[in-house]
Amino acid sequence: MTKTMFATLALATTVAFAGPAFAEKFKATLNGKSEVPPNASTGTGTADIDYDPASKKISWKLTYSGLTGPAKAAHFHGPAEPGKNAGVVLAIPGATKSPAEGSATLTDAQAAELEAGKLYVNVHTEANPGGEIRGQVTK
Repeated sequence: MTKTMFATLALATTVAFAGPAFAEKFKATLNGKSEVPPNASTGTGTADIDYDPASKKISWKLTYSGLTGPAKAAHFHGPAEPGKNAGVVLAIPGATKSPAEGSATLTDAQAAELEAGKLYVNVHTEANPGGEIRGQVTK
């Protein structure tokens, strides 16, 4: 095998196994004061998010604690800036327990909203059905 062939093979192998190296990192820090309207919940949470723009795959790990009661559901909502409410864009399955991990493929519109900072994560409880803790998704 020539040096050129070996170098080409090595590069191809590196690219093939690079996978999520091109993923963008996003995060949401959730609390009651970010809800609209704000509430007095002492609950907090974080959503660590990886996004691959090539495949439009989004992966997340949502953790939370200190809620007024068990989480009933959690979602990505949008499009909305901080201080504005919007409808559900994507459900977060298994969010009745923390941590909740999952992934999905976004539509072109959802991907554009994510990149523009117009999605937020909301955790809903019995006492706060509209959302107990919320955090805007940012890079």
